[in-house]
Amino acid sequence: MFDTMTMTKVLGGVCGTFLVFLLGGWAADIVYSAGEGGHGDVATAYVIASEDSGEVVVEEGPSFMEVYATADAGAGERVFRKCAACHAVEDGANGTGPHLYGVVDRAVGSVDGYAYSGALVAVAQQWDPETLSGFLENPKGYAPGTAMSFSGLSKIQDRADVIAYLNSIGG
Repeated sequence: MFDTMTMTKVLGGVCGTFLVFLLGGWAADIVYSAGEGGHGDVATAYVIASEDSGEVVVEEGPSFMEVYATADAGAGERVFRKCAACHAVEDGANGTGPHLYGVVDRAVGSVDGYAYSGALVAVAQQWDPETLSGFLENPKGYAPGTAMSFSGLSKIQDRADVIAYLNSIGG
């Protein structure tokens, strides 16, 4: 069934196939790698000269206290609507979260009748404006293990306005 002539044809077909792949790879290298491997002096990219030292300079905006100094309590009241689903501003009216009446400069975890998770007391002692800002920016990141599921206020102006509003209603 397999004689010498058949085996020669099969071996020739396999060698021919490998030769086609080898030549295809060689042609692709020439086409797609201009300037490399001695295929000419063709530059494949432009070099743009710069006087940059390589250091990345991050521009910082104003500090929180600078923004807080010019905060608008009226705008904070509008932003506070996001918080009103869980927090009340009336003294003693706890909801899903503790009431926020007089929260600015109040001791952390000090509302009577509210069961805190304990994560807040581990990271702060008092709710001063900067501590409130850090917590409101990313509650889960600031106090890992907190029960507060709010994602946070990313804009520094919104945080400053809300804290100014909270300071105006019980400070």
